Amino acid sequence: MQIAKVIGTVVGNQKEPSLRGSKFLLLRFVDEHGEDLSNEYEVAIDVVGAGIGEWVLVSRGSAARHVEGSEKRPSDAAVVAIIDTINVENRTIYSKKDHY
Repeated sequence: MQIAKVIGTVVGNQKEPSLRGSKFLLLRFVDEHGEDLSNEYEVAIDVVGAGIGEWVLVSRGSAARHVEGSEKRPSDAAVVAIIDTINVENRTIYSKKDHY
């Protein structure tokens, strides 16, 4: 899994039938301090109800297709959790409450 920040949504009116009703998020992968890891974006199916600005955990590859709510859907990435805090060596380096 990787840490990402939700930076937008992706909407399409015409979808493969198994994707109907799915919400897609535009993500940017970040490190534990929120710094961008690359200039690339990822589109992922949202199975947890994340919103713009939230930090999330993303499952990628074949593991994304085994997430409940995204199984049997053609997906390379799925948002599987919304991050509340990140602690490293007994120190909080990210807290959701500090970013809203």
